[in-house]
Amino acid sequence: MGMGRELGTTPPTIVTAAGPCPAFEVLEPMRQTSPLVFCSPHSGRAYPASFLSQTCLDDASVRRSEDLFVDRLFEFVPALGAPMIVARFPRAYLDVNREPYELDPQMFDGPLPPYANSASVRVAGGLGTIPRIVAEKQEIYAAPLDRTEALSRIETIYHPFHRTLSALVERTQAAFGFALLIDCHSMPSTVRAVPGGRRPDVIVGDRFGTSAAGRFVAMAAARLSVLGWNVVRNKPYAGGFITERYGRPHRGVHAIQIELNRGLYADEERLVPHRGFDMVQASLRDFVALFGAEIEAEMGRPAAAE
Repeated sequence: MGMGRELGTTPPTIVTAAGPCPAFEVLEPMRQTSPLVFCSPHSGRAYPASFLSQTCLDDASVRRSEDLFVDRLFEFVPALGAPMIVARFPRAYLDVNREPYELDPQMFDGPLPPYANSASVRVAGGLGTIPRIVAEKQEIYAAPLDRTEALSRIETIYHPFHRTLSALVERTQAAFGFALLIDCHSMPSTVRAVPGGRRPDVIVGDRFGTSAAGRFVAMAAARLSVLGWNVVRNKPYAGGFITERYGRPHRGVHAIQIELNRGLYADEERLVPHRGFDMVQASLRDFVALFGAEIEAEMGRPAAAE
């Protein structure tokens, strides 16, 4: 499945060692019957050849920022009547879960535009729109980046990605009277333990109660808990730019971030799925089907958009 015609032009391409591929894709249902919209912004594994020539990291190290296989975990959602936008480019190359111009001036060979936000906490931590480091705090680049080329990533990929995501959300709200965006991520199994010493299996983020109706968040957390997972809310991940940008409950658009513990389904050292993958995917399918039905019942909407 690819870009829905009603969402506009064909997505931009990136050129990998294997050839060109779409920078992102929209996986569309045959007919949208759900008010849910899914987004996987950090699971891309298509590394531009030009980027690999710039990085000083080896192939395994540069992949440490990936939300491992989250796109594959949720690939069933079109069969349940919901669309999903999936980034194919890697997070280490460009992070669409940031403001468009959160940039570190020390990374580039010339001055940045005056509208760049160089003072954000995320930039200070090396994780701006164009990241400086991967997850293990390893520097990505051996030399300053060409400023024009770096800004081109934002203009040619970041903005089209968000225009497409906005169109998905707007289309869904128009059809159902409301929309609920689920931003899908993964976290390392070493995530900080919760009280009692246990590490969370899932973190549900709603920007501390601002990006979605509280009853929707409670329903999501309860449904995930019923699956046997240890679920916490907002700590340490409350949601990033996507959750903050799109979550407008007072306007009928809700956004929730879901972080899955990678140890549930993948070997984090070898960067491959393990035998838990199929079970986690089946549980997520149950969650999406039941949660979507609960949301529609709560809102009193028809089961499909005619």
